[in-house]
Amino acid sequence: MITYTYEKIFDQAAVQDLFLSVDWESGNYPTRLYKALMQSSTVLTAWDGDELVGLARLLDDGGMLAYMHYVLVRPSHQGQGIAGTMVEMIKEKYKDYLYLELMPDERKNALFYERHGFKVVAEGTPMQICHFPDHD
Repeated sequence: MITYTYEKIFDQAAVQDLFLSVDWESGNYPTRLYKALMQSSTVLTAWDGDELVGLARLLDDGGMLAYMHYVLVRPSHQGQGIAGTMVEMIKEKYKDYLYLELMPDERKNALFYERHGFKVVAEGTPMQICHFPDHD
């Protein structure tokens, strides 16, 4: 049975293992990643017993805008509705905000979010500056 919590009860090793399981570069920076999660407005985690199997991270301004930076699920647990459950929990938590935004990294991910009520913003272009120093 999968359980969900907004409590930040994860440790650095569990977070790194989850991120590396989905081949995310940020898993190679465990100290920075853990610090970022601990400083985030909201972190929702999914657990299969003692194993961290899913995580969603949000940054918000306290009332107007919440940005869902990512939702990820361990490959061994994908297809079980974990990501969808987390997205719905987040939508409920942020229902009084004017905007709940995200930037999916692939079109196939955009289709997932569209099924949960998100719409593509036509008048914007995602932009970023990316710095990847040596690993922690």
